[in-house]
Amino acid sequence: MEPEGSEGAQEYAAINSMLDQINTCLDHLEEKNDHLHARLQELLESNRQTRVEFQQQQQQQQQQQEQEQEQQLREGPPATQPHS
Repeated sequence: MEPEGSEGAQEYAAINSMLDQINTCLDHLEEKNDHLHARLQELLESNRQTRVEFQQQQQQQQQQQEQEQEQQLREGPPATQPHS
């Protein structure tokens, strides 16, 4: 039979080892979380940029349509050709 001090030291060492493993796992999770956060930030910025470009395209198309309509109004209706 081992003295109680030795059992306590073994338990302490086992607990200490488990805590080290947990700490390592938490560090790894924190690293992954940081990586995911950075990737999400990149995706968010990309999405914002795409949305701005899309809105600009829509505005350009709308302006072009308005200009075409104004020009059609200035030119009047197309001349009809008589049927022969």
